[in-house]
Amino acid sequence: MMNISEHIDFAKGDGLVPAIVQDSQTLQVLMLGYMSKESVAKTYETNKVTFYSRSRKTLWTKGESSGNFLNLISMTVDCDNDTLLVMANPEGPTCHTGTVSCFGDHGASGVGFLGHLDNIVKGRVGASEDESYTAKLLSGPLRRAAQKIGEEGVETALAAVAEDEEALLGESADLLYHLIVLLRAKGLSLTDAIEVLQGRHK
Repeated sequence: MMNISEHIDFAKGDGLVPAIVQDSQTLQVLMLGYMSKESVAKTYETNKVTFYSRSRKTLWTKGESSGNFLNLISMTVDCDNDTLLVMANPEGPTCHTGTVSCFGDHGASGVGFLGHLDNIVKGRVGASEDESYTAKLLSGPLRRAAQKIGEEGVETALAAVAEDEEALLGESADLLYHLIVLLRAKGLSLTDAIEVLQGRHK
């Protein structure tokens, strides 16, 4: 992870810069805080996102009292060198009110929902197969999860040529879900597959 500390212009904001925190998997905006040179350094040192409290005039690590830490994935500075974008993996809700985000509890939407679903499936790994259909697929023989991809792929193709748009969308949703399950059954994630696509795009 590249340390960008030397590129941040703290002088513009009297020693502080705003920091937008985004979920690295769902891309949902979680919160806005302020960071000082010291809080940036502590964030890199601990891999726990740390801010500067303007009211208490001190550093504070998100989650130090609640346990809902923000685990650092990356930090980038904008073109004016005075605003940070922090990508993190949250442990639990981010807002002190108990919501996923400080901007509401609507959850991830759009393509970001796939990242949310991937997290849910990840949480089923190792669970009793009696707990859910997902846990049953993950705990069973790999060929069962792989077979579901074949079935859903065929059903999606058939829906595209022989049924209406609603049927196609339904089968497509089933295919995406089962693909996520198969990846997790192999110890992989949707992000791993996306990174391959990104590499091909370059």
